[in-house]
Amino acid sequence: MVKAVAVLNGSEGVKGTVNFTQEGDGPTTVTGSLSGLKPGLHGFHVHALGDTTNGCMSTGPHFNPADKEHGAPEDENRHAGDLGNVNVGDDGTVSFTIVDKQIPLTGPNSVVGRAVVVHSDPDDLGKGGHELSKSTGNAGGRLACGVIGLQA
Repeated sequence: MVKAVAVLNGSEGVKGTVNFTQEGDGPTTVTGSLSGLKPGLHGFHVHALGDTTNGCMSTGPHFNPADKEHGAPEDENRHAGDLGNVNVGDDGTVSFTIVDKQIPLTGPNSVVGRAVVVHSDPDDLGKGGHELSKSTGNAGGRLACGVIGLQA
């Protein structure tokens, strides 16, 4: 079993912890909790770079090793880092579990060393018709991010 964690920090008190676990070549299970968000849907993605020197803006685009269009987690044509939305409750918090087979913790397409980003707006999953739908899901600004690091 391989384990990794990302501690998210951002503007306006948004923060959280996201854990990743993977058994062998199986899917990766992502569990997390976030706080300080406005209620509703927020885009949640793995970005290509683990660089936070300029806050969340330096994390680059969505992780996309297969050079595909943005989509929903269940879509065949999607960025590997497209994890959809988290649904924040009225108290500004969310706990979630995502199981995904395109974000391994080992191998050439490992997400370790990359960043997790939570966005200000809902991800339209590539289906919104907006000019950004097929690249970012039109998910808005980057509220919080953290670099994914291996755990002992």
